[in-house]
Amino acid sequence: MQPICRCVPPAVCATLSSMTLAPFPDDWQSALCVVAHPDDLEYGTAAAVAGWTAAGKSVSYLLATRGEAGIDGMPPEEAAPARAQEERDGAAEVGVDRVDFLDFSDGVVEYGLPLRKAIAAHIRRVRPELLVAGTFEEFFPGGFVNQADHRAVGLAAVDACADAGNRWIFPELVGEGLEPWSGVRYVAIAASTRPTHFIDVTDTFEAGVASLEAHQLYNEGLGPDFPSPRELLTQILGMEELRDYGEKVWTAQLVDRR
Repeated sequence: MQPICRCVPPAVCATLSSMTLAPFPDDWQSALCVVAHPDDLEYGTAAAVAGWTAAGKSVSYLLATRGEAGIDGMPPEEAAPARAQEERDGAAEVGVDRVDFLDFSDGVVEYGLPLRKAIAAHIRRVRPELLVAGTFEEFFPGGFVNQADHRAVGLAAVDACADAGNRWIFPELVGEGLEPWSGVRYVAIAASTRPTHFIDVTDTFEAGVASLEAHQLYNEGLGPDFPSPRELLTQILGMEELRDYGEKVWTAQLVDRR
């Protein structure tokens, strides 16, 4: 497989190479990363997480599903606990010790009120200052189609930040002891085709690789022709167009909600 940016139309590569990215802000202490499946965070974001936890920041993960439909040769009832454990193992490699699951059905997650409510409730529960979500665009920067669950969860996570801070949206949550939380200062959208900020993750690249390697069963299910975790992360985080920012670079589209 060629480096991901090589699959992008020339105009997009030109945009990447000409854009000016700002350093990712550091004036926050707690983060919640919200994605659809086990392994979603390990395709680059975990390398950034490793730097955050090493600096003493608190980071937790929230996954909408347990990825039970993700391994063709393994029945969902076996894949769900196996993949959930692989996610916990991968999280531990980058200093994350809290991983929660919403238990929506893998492959058929729908954007809507139940998903927004579940994420908003968790935001109220853990009270992060930074929320990291995956892109909800139709395509990744490499030109590959973004899977449906990713799109649904990414958009719901962004919307849930406002839901979490409004006591009149899902008012039943207050009755469950979950008071509104309007303290999400930043929303970072990973794998965006319109990044605004960057982190040089060269020093935490190895931790990111170890985090993805922890998904052993899933990686084996991808087949021998699929790039290894190291090869894949080198492609994702080592784009030539971003070399001015570091050898290995994680980018995100940042929304300042203050």
